[in-house]
Amino acid sequence: MTVRSRRTLLALAVGLGLAGCHRTPPAPAGPTVASVNASLTAKILCSGVFIAGRDPAEVLTDDVRVDGKAVLASGAVTVRRQPPAVVITEPGIHVEAVYRQGVGCTLLNGASEAEVYGQYTAPPAPAVTRSTAPWPDGDGGPGPLPTDVNATALDAALTYAFSEPAQPAAPAGGQAPQKLIRDTRAVVIAWNGRLIAERYAAPFTATTPQLGYSMTKSLINALTGILVREGKLSVDEHPPVPEWRAGDPRTAITLDDMLHMSTGLQFVEAYSDQLVDTVLMLYAEPDAAHYAAEKPLLQTPGSVWQYSSGTTNLISRIDRQAVGGALADYFTFPQRALFSKVGADSAVMEPDASGTFLGSTFMYATARDWARLGQLYLDDGVWHGERIFPEGWVKYTATPAPHAPDGRYGAQFWLNAGDPADPSKRSWPHMPTDTFAMIGYQGQAVVIIPSRHLVVVRLGETMPDPPDPGKGDSDAFSLDHFVDLVLQALPAAK
Repeated sequence: MTVRSRRTLLALAVGLGLAGCHRTPPAPAGPTVASVNASLTAKILCSGVFIAGRDPAEVLTDDVRVDGKAVLASGAVTVRRQPPAVVITEPGIHVEAVYRQGVGCTLLNGASEAEVYGQYTAPPAPAVTRSTAPWPDGDGGPGPLPTDVNATALDAALTYAFSEPAQPAAPAGGQAPQKLIRDTRAVVIAWNGRLIAERYAAPFTATTPQLGYSMTKSLINALTGILVREGKLSVDEHPPVPEWRAGDPRTAITLDDMLHMSTGLQFVEAYSDQLVDTVLMLYAEPDAAHYAAEKPLLQTPGSVWQYSSGTTNLISRIDRQAVGGALADYFTFPQRALFSKVGADSAVMEPDASGTFLGSTFMYATARDWARLGQLYLDDGVWHGERIFPEGWVKYTATPAPHAPDGRYGAQFWLNAGDPADPSKRSWPHMPTDTFAMIGYQGQAVVIIPSRHLVVVRLGETMPDPPDPGKGDSDAFSLDHFVDLVLQALPAAK
């Protein structure tokens, strides 16, 4: 999702720890590097504990770190069990992320606990009965490997994914290079609609929901597609955005422009600076869509491609408006319209304090459920004969945006179209040109290859991140090489 490490940003933070809360002076009027780092820590910790069920100390050590070392050594971090929340206090800083069943964790960012808790009360969680039927219909693991799959080659792919990379040598007299961290946590491989391989790194298991980061954008594509099928949205419409009044040139932006990242709106998609748009929108604003909608128009809508998390959060609020009804109707929409249809019951999308899903970034699901969602796209949006996406939606999704360089982006999905005659102009030279993928920060990926009937899920905390989202690989992990190893284990395409 970004060009620099969240860990680098966290390294600038005031030291925090696992002590109890204490009184602090009033927080400064605007966000600071320290307050944003505290908010980021609270959010990641809250979701890791209350959605994924992980140990707080393990989340702080493994997910809030610099070069594998925890950066939170002292201070005041409280994991409150009832009502569930994470509170961080420091002189001049008080941040809080609260957990609600069904919608995960939300940073207050100026809202009160009462306001956020009062938005929605989920019904009691139903008892979960795990089916032993084979995936994707049940929770059965991989069965006997098909005879035409090369078990040795498949194991080599898994071994690569879970091994740690060799570290670069320090130049003579120069600064030590950044440590390479692969940290693969889960891999699921589905071929011809069946699970053929999966592996996890402890403490992660098949039942651990994991954060997709920008893979969440692709789920906004899914929800938008469902609303198009229901006749509540059209990609050709100029969706109502309250911040844009009559005569505002931004009203020329269509939903199609948004889905293709071609709005022309200003937005800095980076963590390379301390307080840029992506960071402020996610960790310092109560209403991410409002933040994005306030950005000025720099280019004619539809004339230029620019990857923007702000754009996806605008789509997320448009989806909310299209769902209509009470906030509870919107909060339950992903589950009833999508996740329950395909059995992705672990999936949780998280809203900001205004009640709109942070569709750019925050969705959790198990690796098997991420694979189920990938399988839905592989099967053209049809699940057991039920059409979930409108006919043609997957083709629309996987068609290059008009101005995306090298045909590498479609509608909230990364593509591999490039130049069929020149693999060097493709994002992943060793993958087929019909590959499309959900891609997230730190190496999250759901790779879908229709010509090979293949879905590959890889989740982890790889650093450093690739310099450009969806194009090329991190020095620590090559998605192109990994999927190529998987393809080598399968029969040749017919």
